[in-house]
Formats: sequence, C-alpha cells, structure tokens
Amino acid sequence: MTPPVTTSAPITPLTPTLQRVAQHLADDLTPREIATRTGLSAVTVRQYVRDIRESLHCPPRCKPPVIVHRLFAAQQVAPPTTDRPTPKLSPEQQLLLQAVAEHSNPHDIAVAAKIAPADVRAAHDELLDKTGAANTTQLVVLAHACGLLGTRPAATTESGASQ
Repeated sequence: MTPPVTTSAPITPLTPTLQRVAQHLADDLTPREIATRTGLSAVTVRQYVRDIRESLHCPPRCKPPVIVHRLFAAQQVAPPTTDRPTPKLSPEQQLLLQAVAEHSNPHDIAVAAKIAPADVRAAHDELLDKTGAANTTQLVVLAHACGLLGTRPAATTESGASQ
C-alpha cells in the first residue's frame, strides 16, 4: 500500500491564469479541451495543471476529480450551484463519495470507503447512477453544489497517485 502524502503547508493561492484553467477543470474539461477553448498550447495547459496540483499539494498523478475537490475545498474556484435536488445517499454511499473525491487509486478508494476492492466499480457505478452524474468529476462537482462534501480537503491527505 502506498503511504499517504500529507502536508500541513498552506495552499498557495492560484494566479488569475491558473484560476481560469482550474475553472475549466471544474467544468469537466480535459487539458486538450482547455487548450482548444483558451488558445493555449496543450503543453502550456499541462504545465498549468501541474502547477495547480502543486499549489494544492496534490500528488503528481492524481486524477481530475481529486484536483477539482481540492479546488472547491480550498475555495480556489467559484463554488458550483445547481437546481437539481440533493440526492439522498446512504452512509455507505456518502463514504464512497468522500473516498472518490480524495483518492485516485481504486485500492485506496476501497480502503477509505470500507468496501472490498472488487466492489469499488459496482458501488461507484451505482453512485453515478443514483446522482445522475456522467463521471466522477461531475459527481464531485454535484456533491459540492449540494453540500455533500466538506469545505476542506481531508487533512490534505492523498494517496494512490499511481494507476
């Protein structure tokens, strides 16, 4: 098991340029889509995403939902709003939601959600279906919009940077 990366260093506020790129990430755009939309090169966008990860103390290979969760929790991008009703989640689904927002590695998600690693995919798919989210990033955005995720990252701990 990969040990978690923990830091107590404060979040570095994003520059206006990084905030714009971060908002595009929160809008569920890929780096390539961000480059197309902004006129920036793909190389520049990838570097900006690395800079955002570093500012938020995210592991180098964490997935976009983890970055998006940290962006909202650290109040680095505008909080989302929704007119959708808040989904009613069981305690187990709430725990899984928190796990997918904080971890990238399926094993670490399973440990955090207290479920068997073999059950992560099915439980995740059920959570997406219940919330109407198309993917994990949209799930994290919806969860923040509905107030289902806390206002700060889980002790700024992230594990599972590989996959």
